[in-house]
Amino acid sequence: MAGKPAKTLREKVKLSQLRTLIAVATAGSFSEAAMQLDVSQSTVSHSIAALEDALGVILIHRGRQRASLTPVGDRIYTQAQKTLALIDEMGEAATRARGIDGGLVRIAAFRSLASEILPGAIAHLHEHHPTVQVTITEFESTQALADALHEGKADLSMASLLLGDEFETIKIMEDRFIALLPPNFPNPDDQLTWSDLHAHPLITSSSDCCKELCAHLQTVEPAVDVDYFISNDSTAVSMTRQGLGITLLPALAAQPIPPQVRVARLPFAMSRPLGISWLRNTFLTPATYAFLETFNHLDQTYQSSTLQYGVERIPPKTNGTRTPVLNDGDVKSCDETIKPETGKPETGKPETGKPKTSKSRTAEKATISAAWDH
Repeated sequence: MAGKPAKTLREKVKLSQLRTLIAVATAGSFSEAAMQLDVSQSTVSHSIAALEDALGVILIHRGRQRASLTPVGDRIYTQAQKTLALIDEMGEAATRARGIDGGLVRIAAFRSLASEILPGAIAHLHEHHPTVQVTITEFESTQALADALHEGKADLSMASLLLGDEFETIKIMEDRFIALLPPNFPNPDDQLTWSDLHAHPLITSSSDCCKELCAHLQTVEPAVDVDYFISNDSTAVSMTRQGLGITLLPALAAQPIPPQVRVARLPFAMSRPLGISWLRNTFLTPATYAFLETFNHLDQTYQSSTLQYGVERIPPKTNGTRTPVLNDGDVKSCDETIKPETGKPETGKPETGKPKTSKSRTAEKATISAAWDH
């Protein structure tokens, strides 16, 4: 029968032995060290002997008047101090994690929220808890965000709300889809019609929520096709700035909008719900709860300011012949069922804009591969 494997040095050496070595070296006496540690002198002697046996060297000169370190004992003494200091740091880190001050909040986010929403939230958090640290990691898709939570790489997700019973969520805002018009766009109005969408090249993101937008465009008659699917939001905006077409994006994802680019309403209203998600059964630290509490104070500010992106130049509804626009309360969210639109103007007459075909446009459908910047 094979015997048990020999113990490694890590298994032989105990923290109590290191503490005893430091006490003896500091006090210069086994008896004084025993008093400091509140143990018997024989316990101190046994602890030092066991440490020396494990290391295979003599650490302490045992003189009549005084106990002193050997040269190798002096080096081991220094290392023992560093080891115990690391243990103390571990305890301090655990204490900070149990409390708010000094805590850490790890956030996985889309680029749009990381750049437009998070800075204000962190500033508000640091007004009340200046020692809380926040790390932000940007991800490309909702699946990547969910994986980050499951794998313990993030405490919170800030993006489109994660769906499913396994997640808790807090909704921050509805991010409305808008149209970005190129400088050479002929129509001076800030309200697009279905004819506009049929007559001009369309650009959008390849993100999950924009796929919902594309699906909705296919429900009208005649169907509206998208010409360019772009992985990088800023690339899509730049293409519109160069006059290559109309970009359809959520308002937050479109930021920053160049001054040459006009913003217009779509002939329908759609939005994506944005907010914070986390695993339902996970442990949230006090620092994380403090971060969540921030949005109780800032929620209305964000909703009132962010929904104005690209809207300040849009006139209110009139009784003219424009395609009707849904009120803010009628905005359809990407997580809701959207009824098919007729794609017809308010008068009920047939749509005058021609359906997009390869003959009526010079731009061909393309997918541009770029780093996702959502």
